[in-house]
Amino acid sequence: MEFLLTSALAEEAQEVAKAEPTWAEEAVEKFAETPGTVWIAVGVLLALGLILLAIGKTSKKWTAKTVAFGALAIALSFVLSCIRLYRMPQGGSVTPGSMLPLMLFSAAFGIGPGLLAGLAYGVLQYLQGGWFANVWQFSLDYLLAFAALGLAGIAKHLPKTWGLYLAMVIAALCRALSATLAGIMFWDTAPWASLVYNGTYLIPDTLICILLAVLIAKPVMKVLKAK
Repeated sequence: MEFLLTSALAEEAQEVAKAEPTWAEEAVEKFAETPGTVWIAVGVLLALGLILLAIGKTSKKWTAKTVAFGALAIALSFVLSCIRLYRMPQGGSVTPGSMLPLMLFSAAFGIGPGLLAGLAYGVLQYLQGGWFANVWQFSLDYLLAFAALGLAGIAKHLPKTWGLYLAMVIAALCRALSATLAGIMFWDTAPWASLVYNGTYLIPDTLICILLAVLIAKPVMKVLKAK
């Protein structure tokens, strides 16, 4: 009888042990339950950290010339952004190449200076009449989206014949990705709708920038790179 009772208790203990999740299962469950906004916040912080790291590594390359051309690029982009060929109802516009000055500056001086110029331009875009829901939306819609234009600086590591145009497309795609994520996470927009909305103005805007670059990039880059 005592043996049977002991066996029954042992079996019950095993069943309880099986019913209780392990620490690994609990960790996976908590990981899955983490809200998407938390992951967005983490991603924004990591992206901003990488941007600051890239800027810090190129800080020694900042000269009076870099600062002057950076300020000029920001100013030109801002002026061109005020000329709206078509304005979207919830933000975003087709402009006569407003991204181009910053992209050319980035291509000439590198990713670090380009990222910083893009950050400054993003703040100006917000002050021009932007939307603010929270700090994470602000970072995605303005800071990261326009800092992404600095990625045109990868043109320095690509073939001269087509590298600039590929770098411009990559920079525009990264801006579109940031804006699309903001639409999904903070403006209650379906993923496909956010992608279509941002593509409606960014695709023609990017094409205008590329067409203008075909016409003026070579002489402008010579001036920017002249010692």
